[in-house]
Amino acid sequence: MLLDLSKIHGPRHVVERTFQPTAFDPQDEEYRVAAPVELSMVVEKAGGDAFRVVGSAQTTLEMACGRCLEAFRVPVHVNFDLRYVPHVQNAGEGEEEIEEEDLATAYHREGLIDVIELLREQFQLALPMKPLCSDDCKGLCVECGANLNRTTCGCQPRWEDPRLAALKGLLKSEEKS
Repeated sequence: MLLDLSKIHGPRHVVERTFQPTAFDPQDEEYRVAAPVELSMVVEKAGGDAFRVVGSAQTTLEMACGRCLEAFRVPVHVNFDLRYVPHVQNAGEGEEEIEEEDLATAYHREGLIDVIELLREQFQLALPMKPLCSDDCKGLCVECGANLNRTTCGCQPRWEDPRLAALKGLLKSEEKS
């Protein structure tokens, strides 16, 4: 959905909309939108070609567990407060220091805001660093790949640090003498 900023008359414009999961292409492999997205936001003129967008969205995302790789769902509620300014091509005029307000600045092109892209960015920021289906997830067996949450295997994982091979050789030579 593209929000046309030129059609905003008055100081405030309220957008309340529900997006079906099919509106979000599964282009992102980290998560999948698994439930309708409830969006509520207010667009305000902020002087010149700048706009302030304040709102919230909630849905359920599905992602793979970082230990066992099983899919699990997590409810997400995001709040955002963004400043949209026109996109300008950078002429490469050197380095600039990023100010605190720059972290909440986004860009609109030709007076249009892609609301789906705005939501994608907010969902990406809401993802956990290490997604886990549960805090006590046991993960996968390093030998046979079995999901240790569902089954037990007879594997005895033994990993030897190759950097210690020389020391192991010393122990063997000591045992012989």
